[in-house]
Amino acid sequence: MAKNVLMDSETIDRTIVRITSEILEKNKGAKDLVIIGIRTRGVHVAERIANRINKLEKIEPPMGTLDITLYRDDLRRKTEWPKVEKTEIPFSVEDKEVILVDDVIYTGRTTRAALEEIMDFGRPSSIQLATIVDRGHRELPIQPDYVGIKVDTLSSEKIRVHLEETDGKDEVIVLQG
Repeated sequence: MAKNVLMDSETIDRTIVRITSEILEKNKGAKDLVIIGIRTRGVHVAERIANRINKLEKIEPPMGTLDITLYRDDLRRKTEWPKVEKTEIPFSVEDKEVILVDDVIYTGRTTRAALEEIMDFGRPSSIQLATIVDRGHRELPIQPDYVGIKVDTLSSEKIRVHLEETDGKDEVIVLQG
């Protein structure tokens, strides 16, 4: 499989800085922010954003993790039961500005599942979506508020976000199908 590198470590770092600045600007600081990352790589991106907010604002925003497995709309189609991991939201989302973080947005179905799950925890003031890569091909009318890079892809191509925490290095690649 041929691969094309879209983002290297430095580009990902700059993207995190930019997205964090946009989040702080839109929300007039970090006072009512909570950060929730979608497992797996969305959690690591969320942690980086939360760390950057802490560095800039001297506020440690509450951090949560979401496993959307049980909220997927294709569970009945699976031949094997997927592994369910822990959702951890140890704070109230009631009247908060939730920053939902994922690594890639594609069809919008993962985001839809995440929205449903968050709403089971309470009623936030807003839910804003941050993602490193928007690759298009939406099946649902969902758009990110904060995007690192928008890439026009073919359905046969795969986007992979590799992060130091899980993959040993930071990069975003396109794999030709």
